[in-house]
Amino acid sequence: MAPTARPRGRPKDPGLPARRRAAILRAAVGVFARHGYRDTNLQDVAGALGVAKGTLYLYYRGKEQLFLAAVDAGMVRLREDVRSAYSGVPDPLDRLAVAVRAYLEFFRDHPDLAELLIQERAEFRDRKTPTYHEHRRANEAVWREVFTDLISAGRVRSVPVDRILDVIGDLVYGTMFTNHFTGRHRSAGAQARDVIDVIFHGILTPAERRRAGKAGA
Repeated sequence: MAPTARPRGRPKDPGLPARRRAAILRAAVGVFARHGYRDTNLQDVAGALGVAKGTLYLYYRGKEQLFLAAVDAGMVRLREDVRSAYSGVPDPLDRLAVAVRAYLEFFRDHPDLAELLIQERAEFRDRKTPTYHEHRRANEAVWREVFTDLISAGRVRSVPVDRILDVIGDLVYGTMFTNHFTGRHRSAGAQARDVIDVIFHGILTPAERRRAGKAGA
């Protein structure tokens, strides 16, 4: 019996495509953030990565697909970082405070993603739902259940849960962009405490809340 021929060359690395795709996306985020969507071409990304331009076409059809994939990958990292931060926190209100802090810390440490969110809004205004809001909606189911349980337990007053989620989501979103645009350097922990304190405790004294309740009765 003739000996079996041994395969030539190196064995295929099954993890290589995923690692290469992740490396391309990391490079793309930095390049798009520095130069802007319109002034970036695929050669810029390939040069930053140290590969031939044709390598990018093995993974992405063109600049638009690469840009949107880079934004999506950034949002996935944000979701994973925030969930990792609060996953071991048992009390739901404490969990929310940790989530807000982790969210603000992520954008403090990854300002390039904030730049890409701005560019996406400017360059793809015809998109029905921007990437950020797609991920926000997908993530709201977890918090909707949390607040539903808190209302049932009597810890949060009976307010429509979607209203609560909109107010908190808009507040942290606005805080993130204010930090980004102004270069504000307050700690994320201090900002998270302020958000939670004002939302949950308000600015009225107990006496004023009682007075307002009587006036509305």
